[in-house]
Amino acid sequence: MRTWSPAIQPPTPSIRLMGNLLVLLQFGLLMLLAAAAGPSLTRGALPAPTWMLAGLSLALAIWTLAHNRIGNFNIRPVPKRGGRLVTSGPYRWIRHPMYTSVLLGAAALAWAAPAWAWLGWFGLWLVLWAKATLEESQMMELHPDYRAYRQRSRRFLPWLL
Repeated sequence: MRTWSPAIQPPTPSIRLMGNLLVLLQFGLLMLLAAAAGPSLTRGALPAPTWMLAGLSLALAIWTLAHNRIGNFNIRPVPKRGGRLVTSGPYRWIRHPMYTSVLLGAAALAWAAPAWAWLGWFGLWLVLWAKATLEESQMMELHPDYRAYRQRSRRFLPWLL
């Protein structure tokens, strides 16, 4: 485990600001999707894909949290001081399994919402891609093994993305 040192600079204010803006966009888009799906969710008769996607999202989130200690987890795309590189469980194949879980849950909402909600899902995917890119640039500085880890894992979907 490495901590911040003079050779490894903490994130600049502009990186922190960008990270905070991406988090705000992420939650704004999730609220939009939830609002769009709201009428379908209150009626209770949801299509099977909605349930499947929601179940996959929940299962992946639980599996991810089981392999990443609470103090190591950060909602902002900035590595935590004293954080460690996790490569077990879902992290073995996916570098950002919690983002994948969020995308699966958002897809469940989009499936239950009007068709235009998929534009919100795509916007969320772009935001999470930007968050992952920002986070990975810092992870490569902080963890020397991260480059090799990137070569053997995918960002969001095993064997694809």
